[in-house]
Amino acid sequence: MPESPAPEGVPSTLLTDSTYEVLKTAIFRNQLAPGTALSVPELARQLEVSRTPVREAVQRLIHEGLAVHAPHRGAQVSQVDIDDLRELYVVRESLEGLAARLATERLDAGRLDALRAIIAEHEHALSAGADQATHIELDVRFHRTVRDIAANAHLSAALEPIAGRSHIALHSLWRNADAPRLALDEHAQIVAGMATGDPELAEAAARRHISRLRIRLSQAKFRDVAVPGPTRRRKPVLDAATADGPARDRARAAGANS
Repeated sequence: MPESPAPEGVPSTLLTDSTYEVLKTAIFRNQLAPGTALSVPELARQLEVSRTPVREAVQRLIHEGLAVHAPHRGAQVSQVDIDDLRELYVVRESLEGLAARLATERLDAGRLDALRAIIAEHEHALSAGADQATHIELDVRFHRTVRDIAANAHLSAALEPIAGRSHIALHSLWRNADAPRLALDEHAQIVAGMATGDPELAEAAARRHISRLRIRLSQAKFRDVAVPGPTRRRKPVLDAATADGPARDRARAAGANS
C-alpha cells in the first residue's frame, strides 16, 4: 500500500528529524536497549508515522554509531563490550581534547553562558536526585555543545559516532553513586579551562575527564541486559515517557499514518 504523503508545505526533513529525536531519546533512556531490533514497520506503527521517515532516521542512527545493521537481522541498537569500550575511550580522549581546544579558540560570552547553563542544570538534576538517564542526557548535551562550538565538521564526523556508542554503553554498566558528581565536576573544570582562553588548559581538562571516565568504566561490570526476543515483539518498544512526548507529537503532526 503506498504511503500517505506528508501534509502540503511541511518539509520532509522535519518529519525525519522529529522521528530521529524520538528514537535517539529512547536509546539514551534505555527504552531501546542495546541489541533491540529497529523494525521500521513496527516503529512506524507505534509512532503513527509513515515508514520513510523512520527508515531515514534509522539510517542516521547507524551513521552516528547508535545503531548497526546486522546481517540477516536488520538494524538494531548498537552493543559495545567492555574491551571495545576501553578502545573507544582511548580514541575519544584525544578527540574530545581537540574539541575543547578548538572551542576555546571560538569561545565568546554567549557560548560560555550556554556551557555554564548546562552545568547549572546538571547541578540541579544532581541535587534533585535525577535518574541515570537524565545524567546521561545532560552529559551528551554538554559534549555535543563543545563540539558545536568547535565548529569543525571533520572532527564532529569522527567524534559523534564514538561519543554516541560510548554513551549508550553506560546503561549496560554498573555505575557507582559518585559517577554523576565526578562527571559534573570534571565538566565544570573543562568550562573553567575554556573560560581562561587558554586552549591548552582546556584540552588538558577535557582529556583528563575522558581518561578518568575510561578508568572508572574499566573498573565497572556489565549488567545483564535482557534483549527483546520473539515473545516480546508485540510489546511496544517505546513507552509513554518517550513515545507520547513532544517529539512524537511533532512527528505525528508532520506525517501521515502508514
